[in-house]
Amino acid sequence: MSKSPRHRAREFVVQGLYQHLIGGQDEAAIRAQAESVPGFDKVDNALYTALLSETLANIPPLREAIAPHVDRAWDEVSPIERSILLLGSCELRYHPETPYRVVINEAIELAKTYGGTDGHKFVNGVLDKLAPDLRPTETTTGRAR
Repeated sequence: MSKSPRHRAREFVVQGLYQHLIGGQDEAAIRAQAESVPGFDKVDNALYTALLSETLANIPPLREAIAPHVDRAWDEVSPIERSILLLGSCELRYHPETPYRVVINEAIELAKTYGGTDGHKFVNGVLDKLAPDLRPTETTTGRAR
């Protein structure tokens, strides 16, 4: 199955956030590295740029929004899952044009690909609890639970 340009963009954002969390790379270094990777030309570049910039610029408030829904210390969450949670929370907060269920499903898929064995369950649980905080109208009217 071919990956959509939007999914590819999210993959590169997660990789960039990981580089930032682990190695402290700044946005310019992350972008330069990503742009040199074969296949980068297939990403939705506008989405990649927006999500990478917005997530990096808003890590403290995004962590603050995530914190009540995480059952352990932030440093105990794997760097990949932290990257996916930051991306998902950024997209929930700043990209209302993307339905919250799409944001959560994309995060789950990223966690299945890059995270630990049950990382996708953790990511799903956190973002599912976070979505009503960041998208109260959409989650109450769109919930089929």
